[in-house]
Amino acid sequence: MKYIDPHIHMVSRTTDDYQRMAQAGCVAVTEPAFWAGFDRSSVQGFFDYFRQLTDSEPKRASHYGIQHFTWLCINPKEADDPIFAREVIDIIPDFLEKPNVLGIGEIGLNKNTKNELKILEEQIALADKFNQLILVHTPHLEDKLKGTRLIMDAIKRNGNIDPGKVLIDHVEEHTVEAVLDQGYWAGMTLYPDSKCTPQRATDIIEMYGSERLWINSAGDWGHSDPLAVPKTHVEMLRRGHTKSSIEQISYTNPAKFLSQSQRFNINDE
Repeated sequence: MKYIDPHIHMVSRTTDDYQRMAQAGCVAVTEPAFWAGFDRSSVQGFFDYFRQLTDSEPKRASHYGIQHFTWLCINPKEADDPIFAREVIDIIPDFLEKPNVLGIGEIGLNKNTKNELKILEEQIALADKFNQLILVHTPHLEDKLKGTRLIMDAIKRNGNIDPGKVLIDHVEEHTVEAVLDQGYWAGMTLYPDSKCTPQRATDIIEMYGSERLWINSAGDWGHSDPLAVPKTHVEMLRRGHTKSSIEQISYTNPAKFLSQSQRFNINDE
């Protein structure tokens, strides 16, 4: 069954992962900018990272028949130093015309600090200025609900952002309803033992339906699974969901949201 993985960090994965994903039906990925497993010490480090996301990684993906798209930002985990963060933000416009760039992301909050919130607001303004889609990272564990509310409030304060052009990711049982109620898209991030497992994600789909909802694997440097999306297909099939409903959550919905960027054109025939 074909699918899109709309949030996966392929720079942290091997080529074997691309091969296995292609064999499982993956036709496209979108890769948000994120933490590299360590804090980068210079703007040049981000410049090279953005080059990797916009040039090298699309070529690596293409060897396996997978189209690669990306998002650019300084991620929340490295955004607590406003001076450094603003230097990184200043170079982002130089990359926004690259053919695989879909928007600004994954921006958001990590520890819900004042500095993180300032940089979040400035990156929301950047997306507004350049008419970009936004992909949002919500904090972990006990900070998630508070952080999600702070993020949605920051987007509202901008005043120009259409919530239909914002995907708020890493939703869980206690945040998904608030995100959907305010008109945003919601992403469920599938991990083996944190955020949403395939079983929990299927529970959420059964409770809240599939409108403006997608699933993704993240597939980052830590304990994660680049095949989490097709494994969720298996769980949904086991529970009696139809193939069309599975395709909606893992292909039609991501394609609908991402196609708001003229850059997102996939060839999956």
